[in-house]
This record gives sequence, structure tokens and C-alpha cells, in this order.
Amino acid sequence: MRSLINGLWSYRGFILGSIKREFQSKYRNSLLGFLWNILNPLAMIIIYTVIFSQVMRAKLPGVDHSFAYSIYLCAGVLTWGLFSEIVSRSQVMFVDNGNLLKKINFPRACIPAIIVGSALLNFIIVFSIFCAFLLISGFFPGIVILSLIPIIGILILFAIGLGMTIGVLNVFFSDVGQFFGIFLQFWFWLTPIVYSVAILPENLREYISFNPMSGIVMACQTVLVKGTLPDWNSILHATIIGLLLCMLGMRLFQRRAAEMVDEL
Repeated sequence: MRSLINGLWSYRGFILGSIKREFQSKYRNSLLGFLWNILNPLAMIIIYTVIFSQVMRAKLPGVDHSFAYSIYLCAGVLTWGLFSEIVSRSQVMFVDNGNLLKKINFPRACIPAIIVGSALLNFIIVFSIFCAFLLISGFFPGIVILSLIPIIGILILFAIGLGMTIGVLNVFFSDVGQFFGIFLQFWFWLTPIVYSVAILPENLREYISFNPMSGIVMACQTVLVKGTLPDWNSILHATIIGLLLCMLGMRLFQRRAAEMVDEL
């Protein structure tokens, strides 16, 4: 672990430079450039607020204020978006960087670090706009929002562990990546993002709790909608699974590194 951290620290310039280049290249030929990072999430927040709060008058069980459901939905979508970006990019990170792995000698952990850094930068920008909306609407949760830091940390741990494991397998079996892309769409609807667990039949609620992302998403929603600390026990198994997946992914990569380069 120490050698891994030392390797990442030694190549921090390479990691930060890669994140910067990736961010700049996204808007290189765009007239508005960086402004799209503001306009896209702003449009999402406005649409959710107008459609669900004003037009559909959607209500969230147990919460009275009119913006509750739109905040609940935005919180879930933003949290899932971070997870989805990390795991989707991680599953193809070795395939997409095959030439880099063959030609340049650098700590391979730099690749997942770049993916996490880039996804986290995008998330921070979008989440900052969402926080501005919460402040303007008068529903900012206050100091309790800091509890999102460990929750997001656990989300990243789980996402990169899962993505790295699938990424190694995807080098040898391309069907794994194709299947996971389809599975991710079903996973979204198996997670309480659009709906509340409270509306589900009692027998289905037990199955939802087995989904690691359910605990993470609901913890974020609890903080942002109710302004209270989450149930930390609900994200415990996501933490354990994330740690196990990280160890599995690293072990698979270390054992199959040479074969991966030949395969790529």
C-alpha cells in the first residue's frame, strides 16, 4: 500500500496534467466552453423543479415542502452519475489505454486515479451549482452537508473497486463490458433514485437493502432532503464490498499484468 501511495505521489504531475488535458479537450471546439459545465446541470435542476414541483406537484412521503421531491431526485441522479461515470470508464480503462501501457513505464494505478480525479472534478462543479440552488431556495442542509464527504469517499471506493475488477476481465472477455453496460441500466432502476423505498411493498424493501448503491444514494438523499445525518449502518456493506473489490481488482491486475499487455 505504501509503495502504491508513493508511486501516485511521485507521478502526481502526470495525473493532474492528464485530468487537466481531459477537461480542456472536452470543450476545445466549443464556443461556450466551460459554461456547458454550468448550463447542463442548471437545466437539469430547473426541469426537475418545474416539472415535478410545480406541474406534477410530486410529493415525497414524510416531507412537506414543495421542493422535496426535486431535491430528492437531483441528489439521487448526481450521486448515481458520479458512480456511473467512474465504473463505466474504469471497465474500459485498460482497453482504451493499451498503447500507453505498452510504451510508457509508470505506476498503473495512475490510470484509475485519473479517472476518479476527472469524475470528481465534474461532480464538484455540478454539485456546487446544486448547492447554490439549495441556498437560493432556502433548503440548504447546513453543516450536516459535510457528512457527504465520507459517503462520497465510500462511493468512490466501491465504484473504482468494481470498475477495476471488470476492467481486467474486460481485457480477456469483451462480453463482460457489453453485459455490464446493460446491467448498469437495470441497476439504476433497482436503486431508489426516482422513487422512494417507502412506496414499495414490504417484501421488496428487504431486497433493495442488498443493493450497495441503495444505502449510498439514500444516505445522500437523507442529508440533502431532510438535513439530518444518515444511518451509517446502511453504507457499511458497501464499504466492505468496496474494499474487497479493490483488493480483488489489484490482485487480478498484478497477476495478469503481463498477459494484459500481450492481449492489448
